[in-house]
Amino acid sequence: MTENSEFSKLHSGEIYDPGDDEILKVQFECLEKLYDYNATRPGEQEKRQRLLKEMFAEIGDDCYIEPPFHSNWGGRHVHLGNLVYANFNLTLVDDTHIYIGDKTMIGPNVTVATAGHPVLPSLREKAYQFNIPVKIGKNCWIGAGAVILPGVEIGDNTVIGAGSVVTKNIPADSVAVGNPCRVIREIGEKDRKYYYKDRMIPENIK
Repeated sequence: MTENSEFSKLHSGEIYDPGDDEILKVQFECLEKLYDYNATRPGEQEKRQRLLKEMFAEIGDDCYIEPPFHSNWGGRHVHLGNLVYANFNLTLVDDTHIYIGDKTMIGPNVTVATAGHPVLPSLREKAYQFNIPVKIGKNCWIGAGAVILPGVEIGDNTVIGAGSVVTKNIPADSVAVGNPCRVIREIGEKDRKYYYKDRMIPENIK
């Protein structure tokens, strides 16, 4: 990789050509491992763990991703803490770095995208792209079908409602929902008493 190559621009925020031969060579190698992961059987848990450690930039202890799992680079630019869980059909557009903290749970059909394309039509005709990192904190819950866009940061302990489109940063200890996603309240005293609507948290598990 040379200093001004297209590959060198992956993590710079600059626009670049994602069809560059050097990029595609490495990317396809990553996608081969992703294919192997998605082809594993339910009983092959040790094989899944081994593949995840090979595929990801960083991965902590006891992480689990339900196949099928979709990723532009097969996790090459993804950094997971410990005890991260993701349900079916997670899509990580990991053309640059994605950081997900300890004990975060991700519902089915969630998309986390780091890649974007210029609005100017003449640049899109040439398939130019740019990438901006995404950061998701510790102990978050990302609801089913949520979409998290390039450059977004989500603070620790935050809940993102199902179907939300997250276009801007969301602070810690918040419940945020909608399109565009916005904070509707802070996590507070009520949440210490009720786990869902009027259903009280049993005393023995508080």
